[in-house]
Amino acid sequence: MLKFMVVLYRREDLTYEQFRHHLGKIHATLATQLPGLRKYIQNHRADDPKRKHPGWDVIIELYFDDWPSMEAAWVSPQGAASDADLPLFADMERTTWSVVEELNLSP
Repeated sequence: MLKFMVVLYRREDLTYEQFRHHLGKIHATLATQLPGLRKYIQNHRADDPKRKHPGWDVIIELYFDDWPSMEAAWVSPQGAASDADLPLFADMERTTWSVVEELNLSP
């Protein structure tokens, strides 16, 4: 299984509530329609008075069977729609993404 992660930063002209609404109600609907997508997870930062704000707002995990499946998803009409929606709520200068290799080192 291949994991693709997106570190999302909200646009500064949006409140966190507006950002979260768009991500949860509009963008998630588009993203979950990507062909070949096996799992979609949103990791929202939680307010923590003991730790510094990380700067980002959400980390997204998208899972595909393999690299060709992922690439096919991005060039599909659904991938184009998802990509076109991102600038409507995300700061594209700071938002980053990458395929990652997950190492589970739990006992």
